[in-house]
Amino acid sequence: MTRIIHIQADAPLKPAEGKPCNGCGVCCLVAPCPIGMLFSGKTRGVCSVLRWDAPQHRYVCGLLTEPESFVRPRWLAGAAARLARRMVAAGVGCDSDLALEDEAAAS
Repeated sequence: MTRIIHIQADAPLKPAEGKPCNGCGVCCLVAPCPIGMLFSGKTRGVCSVLRWDAPQHRYVCGLLTEPESFVRPRWLAGAAARLARRMVAAGVGCDSDLALEDEAAAS
């Protein structure tokens, strides 16, 4: 199945499955992870908590970087961030087996 996702032009290329995450955002642009579903209320499409970090030229999970923006009461923000880190396997590696096709090359 072919799907079109819009990626920031200066986002890093998607790493191979199992390689360290580099913030390419592909997985979160396609569908939210389970905790992203909980906070975004979506099961497909761009995760609502996905954020573009322009200075670092990478995507980040807002639940990891700014949990207090999504979690009420705020005192639960730290716990939500820890759960999100575990759910997205932050620092573990890319778990996306999606294959990308460059739109320019496909034309």
